[in-house]
Amino acid sequence: MKKHIPNTLTCLNLFFGCLAILSAWHKQYDQMIYCALASGGFDFVDGMAARLLHVKSSIGKELDSLADMVSFGFLPGTVLYLMLEESSSSDFLPYTGFVVTVFSALRLAKFNVDTRQTTDFIGLNTPMNTFFIISLPYIAAEVAWVKNPLVLLATVALSSFLLISEVKLFSMKLSSLSWRENKFKYLFLIASLASLLIGGLLALPGILLLYIVFSKLHFWSETSA
Repeated sequence: MKKHIPNTLTCLNLFFGCLAILSAWHKQYDQMIYCALASGGFDFVDGMAARLLHVKSSIGKELDSLADMVSFGFLPGTVLYLMLEESSSSDFLPYTGFVVTVFSALRLAKFNVDTRQTTDFIGLNTPMNTFFIISLPYIAAEVAWVKNPLVLLATVALSSFLLISEVKLFSMKLSSLSWRENKFKYLFLIASLASLLIGGLLALPGILLLYIVFSKLHFWSETSA
């Protein structure tokens, strides 16, 4: 029975990813955020469950990528499509939002075959990219220029680049609870929590920047130790 627990959690990631996409299409962005957070939570614990229960499998790895393609590939593309559709008079420009979906697929395929990414990431992981993008409708409600088509196109380009880049970023999977080994990961979590408490969803772009900065500090400290 226990061998099915991780895959069940992965399927729940996929299920809530589908709900998040439906919510986005109906412009129910609050509901979309809750469903996306549920997807992210299940995506985090499925791998943890597999390791704790010692039931890691090749089918679990493939299922995880397929679920992530929906929850963290199609969802951000959908949000960008809808924002571009609302802000642009072009019939074709909104479809560029799905370029992020294409690059998310490339990112996930690369991750599956790249042996350098067993403990950390090379390129921005799809969940972090998704949480940045789904914050944009909220930010645009407060900052009007965010919904400018040129800004959204720049977001598509930057997001797509980061997904398949060679930028090394840490994973939040901890091999130990040691402060010394995980100092910058803990500092990132503290700074992110403080940012969310102060700025709410408006803080998510800043959290993405913090993630990149603390990752660089983490790897710099490792090489200089």
